[in-house]
Amino acid sequence: MSETSVNKKWYVVRAVSGQENKIKAYIENEISRLGLEDFVDQVLVPTEKVIQIRNGKKINKERVYFPGYIMIQANLSGEVPHIIKSITNVIGFLGETKGGDPVPLRQSEVNRMLGKVDELSVEADSNMAIPYTIGETVKVIDGPFNGFDGTVEKINEEKRKLEVMVKIFGRKTPLELSYMQVDKV
Repeated sequence: MSETSVNKKWYVVRAVSGQENKIKAYIENEISRLGLEDFVDQVLVPTEKVIQIRNGKKINKERVYFPGYIMIQANLSGEVPHIIKSITNVIGFLGETKGGDPVPLRQSEVNRMLGKVDELSVEADSNMAIPYTIGETVKVIDGPFNGFDGTVEKINEEKRKLEVMVKIFGRKTPLELSYMQVDKV
């Protein structure tokens, strides 16, 4: 491994929403035009596959997972951050302080953003203790009900899913969520 690739960390570049893939291409072109490939490993727009049904046909589409954010694995030394920030429609780095350096993501955040919560490792860990108990209050951290608190009603160990009773507009509604979609309060 070359010396520079060791020091690469993941950063989040804030960009104009809706232009993520265009901006990713701009960043890549600019990096290669300036011969800075040693400093930048990858530029990623986190996407998720969604199936839309149009006129009765299933269409697989990729949807940008975090609109307005582009992930970049780079060694931001020297001019690199300035070059990236000067690219059209780039707003700046996430977490940078005025005049300070961009703040790298923690590995756990990177894994979450890249969706690398490995399905296989979950399968292999099937004898893992269930992290939740019935009657426990949990916070939903993923999906449309992100931010809501609910009570664990049922636990389906095989599927690693929970039935969580969430109060929505004053009515209790059961949601089926995976262990990954909730967090202890």
